[in-house]
Amino acid sequence: MALNLQGKKAIVAEVNEAANGALSAVVADSRGVTVGAITALRKEARANGVWMKVVRNTLAKRALEGTDFECLSDSFVGPSLIAFSSEHPGAAARIFSDFAKKNEKFELKTAAFEGNVVDAAMLATLPTYDEAVARLMSAMKEASAGKLCKTIEAVRVQKEEQAA
Repeated sequence: MALNLQGKKAIVAEVNEAANGALSAVVADSRGVTVGAITALRKEARANGVWMKVVRNTLAKRALEGTDFECLSDSFVGPSLIAFSSEHPGAAARIFSDFAKKNEKFELKTAAFEGNVVDAAMLATLPTYDEAVARLMSAMKEASAGKLCKTIEAVRVQKEEQAA
């Protein structure tokens, strides 16, 4: 479908706006994936605060100029699907990784976080906010239980010394 200049400017502005409000970005190649599968992916992405769009490479490069995701410019070769995570840095990478496991034709190209190209698999394994809080609470709970055990042991040793 041919786009006029206004249409191209609108796409560049839309992608640029999404990039400026995003925490991370992921670029993938969706050649050979069925429309139904991509529709399901879009639905899951929307539910997790991920903005995604198939964008022409030249328009994507222009849209990312001056943003934290300018480092992704080299990855725009062939058909590209770009996704921006606005709520959690690993959301788009996690969704795309899970989708790639189910659809072998779907290929993750690259990911970016805080202006640097990063491994998409690493980004996908980042814990969510709730998971990180749960891990922290678990560690704090274990530490306090350890202190309690040490205190009880110290009291026991002290009583044994007094008894002797």
